[in-house]
Amino acid sequence: MSWGDQRESRRALRILYGVSFIAALVVALIVLAAATTLPGISEWVALTFDSGIGLRRAAIISAVVSVVILIAFAMAAGEGLVGEIQFMISGFFVFFVFFWLLIAWVF
Repeated sequence: MSWGDQRESRRALRILYGVSFIAALVVALIVLAAATTLPGISEWVALTFDSGIGLRRAAIISAVVSVVILIAFAMAAGEGLVGEIQFMISGFFVFFVFFWLLIAWVF
């Protein structure tokens, strides 16, 4: 390794350390801010989302969300609905159950 390469390597290492330190500092500040504001946020959430929507409405919402997402996936795949239908049927049921239970739990 030549002298110039060693200098470049040290400079790159210093930049890496600096960026890592700044990233760690930002993460620490975000965690600190979240820890100090969490009680106020949780109280607001408890008051705002009190009653819930139930399993029936959550099933309807999750079916619509699942169909929209699968249509978007089919269009992005390029082959459309015909080439990927066997995967889309199983994907629909996985998405449906996931969204159904998640929406019923969260709301």
